[in-house]
Amino acid sequence: KGNGMIGNTYSMGLALQALEATRKFYAPRKWDCAQAFSVVSAHDYQQPMAIAQVLPALVGRSYLDVAGLDCAATKDMSRNQQLPLSPVLGTHGVPRAPIQVHYSITNMLQGKHFHYSTSVTVPSGSTLLQVMEVAAEENPQNFSFQMEQTSWGPFVTSIHGLAGSSEDRTYWQFLSAGNALDEGVGTYKPHAGEHIQAIFSTY
Repeated sequence: KGNGMIGNTYSMGLALQALEATRKFYAPRKWDCAQAFSVVSAHDYQQPMAIAQVLPALVGRSYLDVAGLDCAATKDMSRNQQLPLSPVLGTHGVPRAPIQVHYSITNMLQGKHFHYSTSVTVPSGSTLLQVMEVAAEENPQNFSFQMEQTSWGPFVTSIHGLAGSSEDRTYWQFLSAGNALDEGVGTYKPHAGEHIQAIFSTY
C-alpha cells in the first residue's frame, strides 16, 4: 500500500522478515524499507503473536536466523548489553471521555437477509469488542454474537445467530468507511462518531 503497510498489521511482521531475508536475491521491485518500518514503529502492537513476528525484523533478524544462533555467544552478549525498548510497544492511558460509535450488522448473503443498526456509548479507548458487547447488552435479540479465542486474539464466529463456515467460505468482515479493518475486534479502537459495519461475506 502507498502508506507502507504490507497487507495488514497481522501480516506485517512476517512480510518484513521475508523481505529482509530475501532482499539480496529476490527483488521484483524496490521496496521502501524505511516507510514500512515507520508504519510498524507507529503502531501500538498488543497481540503477543503480532509482537513475536515483528520484533525479529526490528532487530534486523528473521526466524531463519534461529537455525544458526550461537547460544553461548548470545548469552554472553546479553550480559553486556540490553536491547532498547521497542517503539512499537506503547502504553495506554485510562479511558475517560465517553464517545458514540455507530455499529451495524448486515447479511445479504445467506438465509433470511437482515440489517440492524445501533449507536452505543463507550469510554474513549474502548475496543470494537467492547462496542459489540455494549450493543449486545442493550439489544441481545439483534446484536448477540459468539467468538472464540485464538493466538491472534478473539475471533467473531457468529452474529445474530449466523455463523461463518469454512465449507461455505463465509465469515463476518468488519469495515470502517468501506475499508476492511486491519486489526481484530480485540485491539481495534473506534473513534468518536465512527461507523463500524459487520458484513456477512464470502472469500
